[in-house]
Amino acid sequence: MSDTKYIFVTGGVASSLGKGIISASLAKLLQARGFNVTIQKLDPYINVDPGTMNPFEHGECYVTEDGAETDLDLGHYERFLNISTSQANNITTGRIYQTVITKERKGEYLGKTVQVIPHITDEIKRSIKLLGEDGDYDFVITEIGGTVGDIESLPYIEAVRQMKWEMKTDCLVIHLTLIPYLAASGELKTKPTQHSVKTFLEAGVQPDILVCRTEKHLDTDIRKKIALFCNVTQDAVIESIDADTIYDVPLLMKEEKLDKVVLEMLSLPTDTAADLDDWIQFLNKLKNPKRKVRIGLIGKYVKLNDAYKSIAESFIHAAVANDCEVKLERIDSEDISEESLSDKLGDLNGILVAPGFGERGIEGKIMAIKYARENGIPFLGICLGMQCAVIEFARNVLGLKDAHSTEMNPDTENPIIDIMESQKKITDKGGTMRLGVYPCELTNNTKAKKCYGSANIISERHRHRFEFNNEFLEDFEKSGMIASGINPEFDLVEIIELRDHPWFVGVQFHPEYKSTVANPHPLFVNFVKAAIEVSEAIIN
Repeated sequence: MSDTKYIFVTGGVASSLGKGIISASLAKLLQARGFNVTIQKLDPYINVDPGTMNPFEHGECYVTEDGAETDLDLGHYERFLNISTSQANNITTGRIYQTVITKERKGEYLGKTVQVIPHITDEIKRSIKLLGEDGDYDFVITEIGGTVGDIESLPYIEAVRQMKWEMKTDCLVIHLTLIPYLAASGELKTKPTQHSVKTFLEAGVQPDILVCRTEKHLDTDIRKKIALFCNVTQDAVIESIDADTIYDVPLLMKEEKLDKVVLEMLSLPTDTAADLDDWIQFLNKLKNPKRKVRIGLIGKYVKLNDAYKSIAESFIHAAVANDCEVKLERIDSEDISEESLSDKLGDLNGILVAPGFGERGIEGKIMAIKYARENGIPFLGICLGMQCAVIEFARNVLGLKDAHSTEMNPDTENPIIDIMESQKKITDKGGTMRLGVYPCELTNNTKAKKCYGSANIISERHRHRFEFNNEFLEDFEKSGMIASGINPEFDLVEIIELRDHPWFVGVQFHPEYKSTVANPHPLFVNFVKAAIEVSEAIIN
């Protein structure tokens, strides 16, 4: 039998309290003590995965090495732990039911009536245990989306109840709640936490540890009260106070001894201290930058911060690597016009055009790219951002005025971007794009090669259906835009750049998915470095 310990992180009172960050922070602390840890997310929605969900509703769709479209919290897990996740790290209700129904259709239940209990809960438990059985992990931390009491979360909570009963001391539950502060009375209120735990108890689960999200410090009396009314020990009442940055949270949890309490409850040794020296050094640099640069993030989902979460975090990692602060200006591409270009972009030291799908906001992105190209502003285009860069170049340098992508204009006479051959017969939307990691061969003496150093072949994660049309490549390279990265198997253009420009790079892949605290992505690091150089050149 596996020695893996299972930790569940649930939420109560309100959503968006930070279960993902608490899960990642606990995992970081355990990892820093020498344990092998992974995290998974259980999402209660019926979508099979987030791949077809609107970023305004769900936030970014994160892509793993093996091509799974997953919840954005997996990005936090990877950024904190510097490990790769997989399809097994994100389970949705849709996937659970899809698996059970497929088994029923194959006759695997031998004619039995298929029910939520035991068949759905058994499949949930099987999915939870997969990581522990297939990987060499000391801990599997499982974050359950939503809040206790939600109808859609009930099968997950029942599965947790069963696992706690079956696994005894190899399993514990951390419950994240809110302790609101009422300014009118000047008091912190514990009643919402009490009611959340009561709801949990009605489902048959007693939480072992309470992590209490708060904007004011919890004194001893409040901790005693929470412990008494919620059936936990006083040292299991953990304060999670509002932090300046998510990267503070592991240190705050260390101060609260969350990892020590967890280890003691699971009868594991606590004598090895957590080694967080590199993390502390990262935080010191983050909070004490030597300079500042302003970079514009051009996209159509900018009103929702989570829509470009990995990009924003990649800039934090790159900023620390360059001893600077990146002031990220989110600019809606629909608000960009010829008249507003200078006002919106004139003060920027760098411009990133974000990924996305569809026609809305495309012309604004193309105008922003033209501005960056003509004014020598460092530029990075990601996925659709790269595609817009080649469209802009075709229109304004090659003179192909109707140049476009067949995604937006199927009838263009100059399809600079066209659907991939492998995608032409695909009609289903979910999980059918070019997904996951693919190799890219770098061209010598290019900006891309300089970014990646000694590597000749790199691997990056993808999420797209359309690609650069190689019929136009010779004309592009004659006019100064070169392909500096090629997929060696299918000859796909993965990276483009301008020869005569301070720093102008577009990539078909998503570098933001591979940037971590320990390993900032080299494209973001070099992009920020170029923005600093342009900024300092202007000042001098």
